[in-house]
Parts: sequence; structure tokens; C-alpha cells
Amino acid sequence: MIRWHTRLRSNNGFTLIELVVVMIIITILAGAVTLQVTNYTKNARRARAVQDIKTLETAIDLYEADSGYPPTAEQGLMALIRKPGTAPVPRNWNGPYLKNRTTVPKDPWGNAYIYVFPGRLIPTGYDLMSYGADGSPGGQDEYSADITNLDED
Repeated sequence: MIRWHTRLRSNNGFTLIELVVVMIIITILAGAVTLQVTNYTKNARRARAVQDIKTLETAIDLYEADSGYPPTAEQGLMALIRKPGTAPVPRNWNGPYLKNRTTVPKDPWGNAYIYVFPGRLIPTGYDLMSYGADGSPGGQDEYSADITNLDED
């Protein structure tokens, strides 16, 4: 009769194959998590740009309500923070229209928002846009495509 304890195999560690399988599983999981975090970051930046443009639109609309016209292209978005000194100087400037700011915010990729008046996209108004992740006009995918005040996001 064979005793029970003599039939037990000694398990002192993991085999090389077991370690390789575990490392492969960890690598796959880490890759999936990294991909999700990257996509989340890209989506969050785009959503922030859309929200910034809406905030700037509101400030421009308030400026226009006080002065009768939006800032000129020469005055730019700084007219929302400091009363412009170039013509046409608004008489009823009631700013700053962007609170707690000393400069115009940059887009999430560190580029300046583009302000055009009169607009090319909206000829009777103004264009406000970010060129997206690539920082240049156009863009092929959803992350590098331009974000404008025409976007409904």
C-alpha cells in the first residue's frame, strides 16, 4: 500500500509556461486598459473644446448685446477680457465677459481658438473654432477634425 504523502508531488514553484501565460494575460489586459484611457482622454479633450467654444459664444453674445456688434477680427477674443482700444470702441462695454481670466483660454491641445468676423462659415455672424488635435485646418478623423461653433455636440 502506497502511503498518501508519498503520492503527493512536490510543488515548489511555477513552471516557465505558467509564468509566460500569466505575463501574456497581464500584457493583454494592460493594453486594453491603455487603449480605453487613451480614447477617454481624446474624447474628454474634444468635449472640453466644444464646451469652451460654447462659453466663448456666450461671452461674445453678451459683448454684442452691450455694444451692438461682436468684436472685430482685429480686436479678437481679448475684447472679452479688456475693453478694446481700437475702432469701433464699444461705449457700453460691461466686461470682462470671461470671468477670472487675464488671457483668452487655449484649446485643450494648447493652441489658440480661431475667431473670424465676419465669418466664412457663418457670413452673417462670426466663426469660432479649434483646429483639433493636429492643430491645422481640416483633419481626417474625429480627433483631428476642426471643432466650430456650428457643431451641435
